Amino acid sequence: MAEKDKKEDFQYIVRIANKDLNGERNVVLAMSDLKGIGTRLSETMIKKLQIDPEKQMGELSEEEIQEIRDFVESQEYSDVPAWMLNNRFDPVTGKNMNLVTNDLDMQIQDNINAMKKMRSYRGIRHEGRHKVRGQRTRSNGRKGLSVGVQRKKE
Repeated sequence: MAEKDKKEDFQYIVRIANKDLNGERNVVLAMSDLKGIGTRLSETMIKKLQIDPEKQMGELSEEEIQEIRDFVESQEYSDVPAWMLNNRFDPVTGKNMNLVTNDLDMQIQDNINAMKKMRSYRGIRHEGRHKVRGQRTRSNGRKGLSVGVQRKKE
């Protein structure tokens, strides 16, 4: 689209959850730029809010942007299936939530620290900076100084 074809009220940058989103991308892809929201969850959110997914983010009215902002920052999505959320069965509250941006980073770090404190297997693996999810360690994931094969001295 040429510059003159754009509306005067077009927003090139839309701020949601303390992150600037590109107004020239369509709504679904722009929403998936937020950490903690993927394309599938953003499609579901847009359908629930009855917003046209083909629109660009900058074409939305201020009311629609405020609806999206309120929905994203509410953390508890009752209309969305629990398997889509990134923080299910929260240890403190026991609720299913979807966290975004800094809240997600802090929650992950808190969960890791709790595992370390209770001395669970995963916590111990995190402390030693080893693989946590059962990957191989003998031949993969080497970092630091190189350790090679020594040749026999003749």
